[in-house]
Amino acid sequence: MTHRLLSRSSSLLLAASLLSLVGGCAHSRGAYPAAQTDLALRRVVLYRNGIGYFERHGEVDDDHLAIKVRRDQVDDLLKSLTVIDRSTGKAVSVSMPLDPESWANAALATLAPGRGSLATVLDGLRGTAVVLRTLEGRIRGRIVMVEAIVNEPDPSNRAARAIVPSPDNGVQNDWRVTLLDGDELQTVRLSKIYGVKLEDGDLALQLNRRLDASAGEGMFQQVEVIVRLAGKHAHDLAVSYVVAAPMWKPTYRVVLPEQGKGKALLQGWAVVDNTSGEDWNDVALSLTSGEPIAFRYDLHTPRTVGRADLTEAGVSRRAVVAVGETTYDESDAEPMVETAAELDMPAPEDWDGAPEKSARREESRRDEKPAAKPAGGRASAGPARLAEPQPAATPASSIDYDALRRSTQASARAKQAAGLTSFDLRERVTVPNGNSTMVAVLNESVEGEQTFLYKPGGAGIGYEANPYRVVRFRNSTPFVLEPGPIAIYSGDSFVGEGLSESVGSGVSATLPFAVEPAIMVSSIATYSGDQMQLLRIVRGVLEVETFARTTTTWSVKAPKSMGSFTVLVRHSKSGWNYELQDRPKGTEELPDGYLVPVMVTKAGEEGSVTLVEQTPSVTTLSIWDGRALGLLEGLVAQATLTTELRKKLEPVVKLRQEIGRIDTEIEGLKRQQVELDQRANETRENLEAIKKDPAAGALRSKLNGRLDEFTKDGDRIGRKVVELNSQRLEKKIALEDLLQSLEFEAPKAKANAAAK
Repeated sequence: MTHRLLSRSSSLLLAASLLSLVGGCAHSRGAYPAAQTDLALRRVVLYRNGIGYFERHGEVDDDHLAIKVRRDQVDDLLKSLTVIDRSTGKAVSVSMPLDPESWANAALATLAPGRGSLATVLDGLRGTAVVLRTLEGRIRGRIVMVEAIVNEPDPSNRAARAIVPSPDNGVQNDWRVTLLDGDELQTVRLSKIYGVKLEDGDLALQLNRRLDASAGEGMFQQVEVIVRLAGKHAHDLAVSYVVAAPMWKPTYRVVLPEQGKGKALLQGWAVVDNTSGEDWNDVALSLTSGEPIAFRYDLHTPRTVGRADLTEAGVSRRAVVAVGETTYDESDAEPMVETAAELDMPAPEDWDGAPEKSARREESRRDEKPAAKPAGGRASAGPARLAEPQPAATPASSIDYDALRRSTQASARAKQAAGLTSFDLRERVTVPNGNSTMVAVLNESVEGEQTFLYKPGGAGIGYEANPYRVVRFRNSTPFVLEPGPIAIYSGDSFVGEGLSESVGSGVSATLPFAVEPAIMVSSIATYSGDQMQLLRIVRGVLEVETFARTTTTWSVKAPKSMGSFTVLVRHSKSGWNYELQDRPKGTEELPDGYLVPVMVTKAGEEGSVTLVEQTPSVTTLSIWDGRALGLLEGLVAQATLTTELRKKLEPVVKLRQEIGRIDTEIEGLKRQQVELDQRANETRENLEAIKKDPAAGALRSKLNGRLDEFTKDGDRIGRKVVELNSQRLEKKIALEDLLQSLEFEAPKAKANAAAK
């Protein structure tokens, strides 16, 4: 933390020196607080979306409350300002000045002449890491020097190396910027630079602030907001508002159990930055997790809307003279319009009572005795702790589970509000302006273990087949753990660190912290399809599910010295509509995959697990489709089929089987018929060839006899086909009659069995 404060100080000095080079600072004052008033700051709530909630309490002996707000914060304050008079419950109005001249200050300042140049600014940034956008691409590195050059050829233009462009005065001036990137020096001409990005965020922040001071805007300009109150007597006020504030940053520590699985220690701290422009003295601090929506909206600048000019239209209007009329019946008098006094209704009793209840709650909160020692330090430059670490009795290391648990005393309670979880520190803290502090928010035992995790692609380049060493723990605390770094300790030493995603209460987290090169993981995948499952039958139409299937086998092996262990394999889903069948024991489902345990039960042996994923698609088949009979036969063979449904299905299946046999027989006869026709044609061709040969009488006689046999066989087959078609037609009619009243859904047991 001390290094960070020194870094910020050096950034501020560097930014100040740059501004003095460019043209100096127009104002010598420091930055104003975000909101300045006589009311004491009592509560601060920091969020993760760049805003902070501030609450002030106190008494005002006047008919108004003045709040001086920084110009860059006035819009946020106007969106959220709440004023409660706990003695009367009334705040009359809120007003502020509109000074067009002050709005133009920034623009006028930028137009004013100054000194300096980009070369001067870059030279003042020596040693700073920057990214230069040039005509030849981007260059990254630390600025080494900026040197002036005169009439020097451009080395990037080979054709012009010996030619120096000569302007009218015969001299061409430029600058050469040198950057250090690792062990390489790179140069670029200033005339080719069109963009500069500062890598140091603190330097950029301080530079922006110095520019604000130079222009007299942002945090260096104030707008006075006046809240009118009812009467000049004493008012007990509670004022709250939301303004921009740095997000709080979490950091965690996990101490692994000695046996690899069991009770782990989960500790958490929050890094809080106070850049509000005022000290936070003895405030109640809350840190909220979640992602509430926040945005900027200009409520201070007047905006006008163009309208049509209808002046002439109003002048040209003329009323038509009308003759008065009378009636015989006297009409009732029109009711009198209520006066303003009559419309001034008293405030509801609930409104008057609300501030009193609020005041009582506040008094109770003030009188509440703290239950534990402070959780955060008073303007500490390091971690705020309440209990000093126990001194080591011997030179041996004492960084173990118990020592680390005793070293941190977190005192925070969880609170839920509109889906957000907050750490409410039980003790008040003090954070001076311009300082950061760490407050302990978590010190709990959780279920944890050390294991291995393999992700597709391995643990990086050179570790494609190796898994990570990971710590797994279940967040059994009531808090949501925001994304942040986690340091991992095992035994009495640091073993690695990782970066966590958001971990909700009751959610398990898996955190890689090292690579295990001794374990090798491999996989083999095969693809298949066309498995079918009957869903329902409606009048001879079968609705079926077809499945595309992916089978993946994961294998794990390691040296004997590793013993028995388990690797969690992160298996990605084959597709959004694929489902895992027969899940291995211990499988966990992820949004886009699964965590599958692969166990090596014996040292030196290989462990494996096979995963089958399939995706269904629904289609329809006719009862006459060749695949329909197999589905019906499988359905009848199911033991879970009811007796009533079986009686309905068996005649259908029997008729369909008989029709299938007839179709098979007809198909065979037709093949014979085609073969006979082919042989008969060949015989006719042979007879035609020996027609005029007197010596071929015996052969002609033989061929004619063969042709007669072919003709007789063909006639016989034709009669058989006709007979079979007649039988098929009868059975088809009978089957269609049965199907007219057949409508049912396949049993669920069949669906599950088919899916397997």
